[in-house]
Amino acid sequence: MKNKLGIIGVALSLLIAMGGYFLLHPSYEKSLKAKYYYQMGDYKYALTLAEEAFNIDLYNRMASTIMAQSKASLKYVSYNEDARKYMQEINTIASGEYVTSADTAKIRTMATIVVSSYKKLAPSTVIADDLKAEALKHYNDFENLLEKVDK
Repeated sequence: MKNKLGIIGVALSLLIAMGGYFLLHPSYEKSLKAKYYYQMGDYKYALTLAEEAFNIDLYNRMASTIMAQSKASLKYVSYNEDARKYMQEINTIASGEYVTSADTAKIRTMATIVVSSYKKLAPSTVIADDLKAEALKHYNDFENLLEKVDK
């Protein structure tokens, strides 16, 4: 019986020591902060913290994972921002009295850029569903716009 309690005591002591190391080591502390900011949607700050943590400890897998996730999410954020910017420009052009052939060519070019950019985005399960849904909506909108412009 004493032997079993001794083994359990040693195991618990090791778990506590590992947990303390994990929580007090600066690399893992930054990784935990990066994970928090990633979950909150602040991908740029999460990437910065994860890179700092990774520079402190190159074997920090959590930092490496968060860096990869943040980079992928930032691609979707950038795509969505660009799509909104292009749509605003297209709306400005379309709100004018006349849409010239040069304007139509400009709209076609913007729609083509957005559609082709979406195809370059890597699908991933770690990216937030709302980012993926917004990107898909933009893609579908510009795909429809491109079909109308090409008619």
